[in-house]
Formats: sequence, structure tokens, C-alpha cells
Amino acid sequence: MMRTRRTVSFCVLCIFCAGAVFVARGNAALRFPSPQEPPNLTNASEVVKPRIFVSLDPVPRGREFKIAIVVDIASGFHMNSHKPSEEYLIATTLTPKLPSGFELVDTIYPKGQLEKFTFSPNQPLDVYTGSVTFLLRLSAKAAATLGPTEIPMVLRYQACNDSTCLPPVKFPLSAGFELAREGVSSHEVHPEIFSRLVPAR
Repeated sequence: MMRTRRTVSFCVLCIFCAGAVFVARGNAALRFPSPQEPPNLTNASEVVKPRIFVSLDPVPRGREFKIAIVVDIASGFHMNSHKPSEEYLIATTLTPKLPSGFELVDTIYPKGQLEKFTFSPNQPLDVYTGSVTFLLRLSAKAAATLGPTEIPMVLRYQACNDSTCLPPVKFPLSAGFELAREGVSSHEVHPEIFSRLVPAR
């Protein structure tokens, strides 16, 4: 009888311990990083959050207009600037795929900033961090098709943190707007974006 009671007590203890381990594991799975912790990202496309703005509404034929791509970079990560410090580093580029009837006037890249990292303690690198804005100056010609229009783009970059670089990616983007006839009344939009941009190459 005594042996039976000990056996039952042992089984109850095992069940209790197993339940405690399960709860501990469950709590660990539900743990989220605090805002101060750099994100544990393994996909380079998760490092950036782009926002796209068009300077005119609608965009008339015959007028120059702008497309701004505001890129928010995850905390703890950086991208090489358009003019990286070393030849082996992959430059950030923005390439539009223009529909027929559109002309690229200029591509303006933000100025990078020099920073030192664990893997390059003696040589500062020219990088983008935080939030940066890329600018396209475009023109719509008479042959451009009227109506809803999309300008596809590709943002190519390599994201790195202080110790690791993720594989370079080509991030597809698209800017949408209404293309109107030449001379149609149009107004500038998103002045909070375009008025603060300083032409920097």
C-alpha cells in the first residue's frame, strides 16, 4: 500500500514539473523585445519601411513632377549610402522603370553619414540610418497615356547591423497617380515632404 502511494505521489510530481516546463516555454515564446533592443531580423526586406509621395495632383502632361521615397530603417541597422566608403561595399540605388512617354530628369540621393562599426573600427563608413529620402524628378510627355498611372521602381540595398550583413536585396516599389491633359489645373501636395528636401547628389 505504501509503495502504491509513493508511486502515485511520484506521478503527480512528474505531471506538475512537466506542466511547469510547458508554462515556462510558453512564456518564453510570448516574450517580445523591448523598444530599446535592436530587432532580430533575418530578412533584409523587413529592415526598411518605404513610404511614397507624388508632388502633384493630378500630374499634367508637360510638367515636371517629383516622386519622394521616404525609407525608414529599423533601429540597429544601416545601409551603405549611394557613395560607399569602400569599393567592395554595395551602394544603395533607386532605379525607376518608366512607362512609355515618361522621362527621368534626375535622381537625387540623400547624403550619408560617417559611422564606425565593430567590423570597421578604424575606417568610418558612409551609411544611411534612421530615415532617409530619395527623390526622382520626372517629366510626362505628350505620348504618355492619360488616366491612372504607375511608376515601378527598384530599391537595391544591403542591410547590416554592427556585426552582420544580410544578403543584398532588390525591393520593388511603385508610385501611383492620375495623369491629366496638358494645361489641366493641378496643385502641389505633401509640402511637408518636398519643401524640406535639399538637392544633394
